[in-house]
Amino acid sequence: MRRFETGQTVIRRDVHRSGRVWSELALRIIDDTDEALVTACAPGAQARWPALYAQSRVQGDRSVRTEAFDAMATGEWELAAGVWQETDLLLWKPPTCWFSVNAFFAPDGDGRRLRNWYVNFEHPTCRTESGFDTLDLTVDLVVAPDLTRWEWKDEDEYAHVRRLGIVSDTEHQAVDAARGEVLMMLTERSGVFAQAERWASWQWDPAWPTPCLPLAVTTARREGAEERPGRSQ
Repeated sequence: MRRFETGQTVIRRDVHRSGRVWSELALRIIDDTDEALVTACAPGAQARWPALYAQSRVQGDRSVRTEAFDAMATGEWELAAGVWQETDLLLWKPPTCWFSVNAFFAPDGDGRRLRNWYVNFEHPTCRTESGFDTLDLTVDLVVAPDLTRWEWKDEDEYAHVRRLGIVSDTEHQAVDAARGEVLMMLTERSGVFAQAERWASWQWDPAWPTPCLPLAVTTARREGAEERPGRSQ
């Protein structure tokens, strides 16, 4: 397996089962090992996400997010350009797990502080020439910086995407198993949480410019796959 180099720009894509790209985010490589692919971004990093999702962020209207999921169920949506804002993100993605562990760093005086850990339940990694593909399965776990408290997030949206058939029964079973795995990691302070203090002090390298996206296509291309034309957004 080809390794990515520290500092290299990579693209995280969420890819629908139809092969259409649901979202993209430009990241930089922090580390690439058998244990995990560790990436990061900072405010200004380029993104693309569904236009309805972008609208919901601007308006603060969660009902528009529901409309975005309805569009996802049909397999038809438009992508809008976006920019990562406010927080530094550190993303720890084990290759075969149905989740990623994220750390969000918020402004604090002249520096940044760890605001919270955030476990995103999603498809295992599928590497591409330019980064990796996954698919966000909606439900999340928000964890306090000191790992002593946590709460589930977006259970209502998860129930909705289950009703829409976006998350299949097989995927639901994998998410259930992953929930138990993550809670065990928190209890035992294992996995990424075994190095929580190290990661809590991480800082974005100011010498790195914010990462940018390549030209957009709507259809995912995986390593070794024949290229198919995509409609520009």
